[in-house]
Amino acid sequence: MTEKIDRLAKLPKAWVVKKQEVAEDLFLVWLRPELPFTFKSGQYITIGTGGIERPYSIASAPFESLIELFIEYVLPEHGGKLTPLLWNQHVGEFVSIRPKAKGIFTFQPRYHNHVMVGTVTGVAPFVSMVREAIHEKVRGHRFFVMEGASHQDEFVYDSELDRRADEFPDMITFIKTVSRPDAPRNHSWNGPTGRVNTLVESYLAKWSLPKDDTLIYLCGNPGMIEDVKERFGTKGWNVMDERFWKEETG
Repeated sequence: MTEKIDRLAKLPKAWVVKKQEVAEDLFLVWLRPELPFTFKSGQYITIGTGGIERPYSIASAPFESLIELFIEYVLPEHGGKLTPLLWNQHVGEFVSIRPKAKGIFTFQPRYHNHVMVGTVTGVAPFVSMVREAIHEKVRGHRFFVMEGASHQDEFVYDSELDRRADEFPDMITFIKTVSRPDAPRNHSWNGPTGRVNTLVESYLAKWSLPKDDTLIYLCGNPGMIEDVKERFGTKGWNVMDERFWKEETG
């Protein structure tokens, strides 16, 4: 462990500029890298502290000055190693960062219809892609963001995505669903219910999207990803999933 801590100490640093707890086990972190850090929307960054590193999808867009991360706090008794350390960090402290972003889970312009299915923190790369598309004034593309969560307070970017959908109705559609509608935390919920993977088929039919010009992006719970891939990958739909989620991310 000492050797790994020493190795991480030689990596570039990123300073914690802002933190925000958004639910009992979810938080946002904004980082300012000490060196220029470039990435494509949808890619992930690897950060570390205390000799532990983990990859996280980047929620901010490349044009933004800070790196924004949406992180689930995994308790140590549930296998969390890095997130408990990040949860307890303060503004002004730092993490190590690998100098290059990684990942091929990026916006694919050869398709014109982008169905983005995520669960909780899995929405992060889609937020980045939508922000970048708006900033770059992308035309001729439609973004259908579908997010599932157990509880309504886990929809951290819903206000932003709802607002963007209102501003660009021909470009952005946002659907959110809770899987536990009877839970006390969902007492005021009046939207769609059910696991997001079970709703994809009905919305694809509703939107009448052509298979050959549509890409389904998947990020989040591995069970959700595998279910959607099984449902649609064998039916001629183009499907792409974020693979690092198959690794330990706590």
